[in-house]
Amino acid sequence: MTLNWNKGENGLLPVIVQDASTKAVLMLGYMNEEAFEKTLDEKRVTFYSRSKQRLWTKGESSENYLDVVSIAIDCDQDTILIQANAHGPTCHTGSTTCFDNASSEAISNSEQITFTINDLEKTIHQRIDDKVEGSYTYSLIQKGINKVAQKVGEEAVETVIDAINGTEKDFLYEAADLMYHYIVLLKAKGFALKDIEAELAKRH
Repeated sequence: MTLNWNKGENGLLPVIVQDASTKAVLMLGYMNEEAFEKTLDEKRVTFYSRSKQRLWTKGESSENYLDVVSIAIDCDQDTILIQANAHGPTCHTGSTTCFDNASSEAISNSEQITFTINDLEKTIHQRIDDKVEGSYTYSLIQKGINKVAQKVGEEAVETVIDAINGTEKDFLYEAADLMYHYIVLLKAKGFALKDIEAELAKRH
């Protein structure tokens, strides 16, 4: 993995960070060689802040870290692409990505999806990891694996019933409930959607 640091002004090269699951572009930053080596060592994205004039680990104050999944270098050896798992909103505005403010003209011919299954998983994990009191997710996980598994079973039965006899609206409602509880069960067992993707990839 070789980069040509001489190509960048003041030894800085642009870094594109992409969500490893959704492939959405999260942000653009800059790295010098020291920041790049720190990122490789810690598996957590560290930039060189041009305003602070120092190394800056994304999330060092907000705890919205970017955990490295993969790193690629372009053919000119002067741009870095990092796929990462985000611990929370990437943008300082609270948005998932720094590019959420796309103009309406740019997206006029496509439907903008603002919430994904991966966002749901991140929210579920955050509620559990941070032990958010008053959260249904955290209260459910506290009841133990048997209760979580039971809820998945109940939602699966309700989904099947509405698939056969219910309206399309009822079916989608129950299918969404099933997906939510399924992700909670994965978390309770120490797994995530990426583990299911890996298993399916093996079978494929």
